[in-house]
Amino acid sequence: MSNDDEQASVTGAGGLWLVEPMGTASIFTAEQLTQEQLAFAETAGAFVDREVLPIQNDIDHKAPGLLVTLLRKAGELGLLMLDVPERFGGLGTDKTTSMLVTEHMAKQASWAVTMGAHTGIGSLPIVFFGNDEQKAKYLPKLATGELIAAYALTEAGSGSDALAARCSAVDDGDHWVLTGVKQWITNAGFADVFTVFAKVGGEKFSAFIVERSDAGVSIGPEEHKMGIRGSSTCELILDEVRIPKDRLLGRVGKGHKIAFGILNIGRLKLGVGAVGGSKYALQLAVAYARERKQFGKAIAEFGLIRQKLARIACGIYATESMGYRTTGIIDAFIAEVTDPEKKEFRTQQALEEYAIESSILKVYGTEQLAFTIDEALQIFGGYGYTEHFPIERLARDARINRIFEGTNEVNRLLVPGTLLKRALMGRLPLMDFVAVVKNELRNPDLIPVGTDGSLLGRERRSVALAKRIVTYVADIAIQKHAAELEDRQDILGALADMLIDIYLMDSVVQRTVQNIPGFGRDQTAIQRDMTQLLVADAFDRVVQGARRLAAGIASEDELSTIDANIDRFVVVRPFNTFTATERVAAAVLARGGYPSLS
Repeated sequence: MSNDDEQASVTGAGGLWLVEPMGTASIFTAEQLTQEQLAFAETAGAFVDREVLPIQNDIDHKAPGLLVTLLRKAGELGLLMLDVPERFGGLGTDKTTSMLVTEHMAKQASWAVTMGAHTGIGSLPIVFFGNDEQKAKYLPKLATGELIAAYALTEAGSGSDALAARCSAVDDGDHWVLTGVKQWITNAGFADVFTVFAKVGGEKFSAFIVERSDAGVSIGPEEHKMGIRGSSTCELILDEVRIPKDRLLGRVGKGHKIAFGILNIGRLKLGVGAVGGSKYALQLAVAYARERKQFGKAIAEFGLIRQKLARIACGIYATESMGYRTTGIIDAFIAEVTDPEKKEFRTQQALEEYAIESSILKVYGTEQLAFTIDEALQIFGGYGYTEHFPIERLARDARINRIFEGTNEVNRLLVPGTLLKRALMGRLPLMDFVAVVKNELRNPDLIPVGTDGSLLGRERRSVALAKRIVTYVADIAIQKHAAELEDRQDILGALADMLIDIYLMDSVVQRTVQNIPGFGRDQTAIQRDMTQLLVADAFDRVVQGARRLAAGIASEDELSTIDANIDRFVVVRPFNTFTATERVAAAVLARGGYPSLS
């Protein structure tokens, strides 16, 4: 069986959290990070604080050579080689370590984008899909920053529709000849090595390694952007660029596997990076709220300001929970293979297997970051709208994240689309769970009762019931619109939002439940408060989303029955959100930022 034909096992398959009871398997959490992983994080954080933040204005004004210098300094500390295999000059760390470093780089977005484009989408195509000769030639120098990488997929007429690219590759004996223009290429102003996607024969989408020094390569002027102004973004112009045949990356016609596989890890990194950006924004907001006085007292004492701080902290807890859960399952999947030479292919498989979770993390994380920064800017008031305070830069910089690596709209379509496709292939037992839900509706005594009196009993029950609600309305949508479902973006978008909330709820509840025995009731009290607040809001969104979807696809005669069935699963008592919110806000102010257990 060839690598392209191999399938990941169903055990631990992506999307199983929808149909399995919460707690079927333990999940990885931020509290389980090892000392070695935390040491990398500390190095990354110190690097940003010492080398990057003090020169933010110079970065924004594109001081010549500055980002290249920073990349090489990061290379000296080993921060560029985490994903490069040891046999090719790297450290070959797990994905959790790599993501943790990404989180700590996120304080300065132009720098984070530059480094991420180099270590992620720039270098990883060669790590995962290059042959040994290509890896030996490029990876050792990419790992140190001697060479800098970029990823060239987008064109003027093919953004989200990447396979519509017009860049051509012509077979010319012992060379390929590439012609076309790539747009919005991060690091293009100084990159040495580009992964370029082009079509062979006008239809076979393929990937190639292009060097800056190749004849016919030229770089357009720097784009003047709303945010991430310091990062280099230019056109890559290919005018009959002749490259040796051995620069083909992977196989002819298999470029889509490279493009989409790499985008998955880009989405994962964006989601985890949003954790770091949000923590930094919260830290800035807390410091300002303590100092700023109005009506004779600090605005940190005002109830509505405290609500903002608490809601930001809850959103960080959710993104962090989903993020490290996802990196944990990816690392566990990769660890099942012990042969170092097979690790890269196993990583490819992992990124494909957990594409649903990566898209969820990208959507939720980037939208939560936008919410965080908007609320933080509101706390700063008019001052936050000026360049004198760093929150203004964060607001501009964060906007691109909902466009990067596939827009959030595209990623929303991928979540239910991929899940339903796997169900049809028999890789996800969705229809078995549908049968369980229908049986419970016929026999209401079988509906999970839960233990509302136990620690997080209400929340555990909410997770179980929300999964049933989403599965129930998804089945109705499938039955009514199966033939056209792929084109019904309204239905897919509604399902995506509910599925995102399911993954959120399942992740935060399980994380907190796992932490209680080890850390105790007192130390986990704020985590329990954040979990209760997150689940209450998410459960309400699921219920309302299910009702709206049903109203959009069912007849009036059917709707009363559907609503009644949804009501059978809405049997969770509300709780005092005001008190929980105040406790979280107090913890945020006491900590000076995000109230982690560490």
